[in-house]
Amino acid sequence: METPDEERIKAISEHIEAIVGLLGEDVSREGLVKTPVRAAKALWFLTSGYRTEAAPLMEQALFEHEGSQLIVVKDIEFYSMCEHHILPFFGKVSIGYIPDGKIVGLSKLARIVNVYARRLQVQERFTAQICDVVRETLGAKGVIVTCSGEHLCMKMRGVEKQHSATTTMHYNGVFAQDAALRAEFFAAIR
Repeated sequence: METPDEERIKAISEHIEAIVGLLGEDVSREGLVKTPVRAAKALWFLTSGYRTEAAPLMEQALFEHEGSQLIVVKDIEFYSMCEHHILPFFGKVSIGYIPDGKIVGLSKLARIVNVYARRLQVQERFTAQICDVVRETLGAKGVIVTCSGEHLCMKMRGVEKQHSATTTMHYNGVFAQDAALRAEFFAAIR
């Protein structure tokens, strides 16, 4: 008996097989026979963020901390899929926060980046989701997140601009009120 995940992967593979055929390929050709299943499994993995919640993940590694100075984790790589064209975009995220009695295990920040990256996304929402969940889960005094991404929908199709990159940022709490604190964060990630 198939699990619900296996049933979904099978259904996705049937759709991919139909799409490949509609594109003009012979789906029975040796190199393509297993492609629908492989592609379905890849899509299932690449969208695993829909089946994971970020806050409970972070809550597994919260620790008491008396300090109130800036904590920064920079250059967390990510790979995501653009919701407009279902093409990859990828890059790096940097996260800074001012604790208010609690800190989070550093690897959990990288894990929440993956949770939100492994969904169909736009970079602007992706950046904001990371920022907001860190603030809400930690009760931090403020959080700032920057994201630099390269979008294959800009490079492979449409305008075909190979050297373009997009930078987004989102911040809240004390970072919204204090330009010097934002400057400290940007100095730390250079």
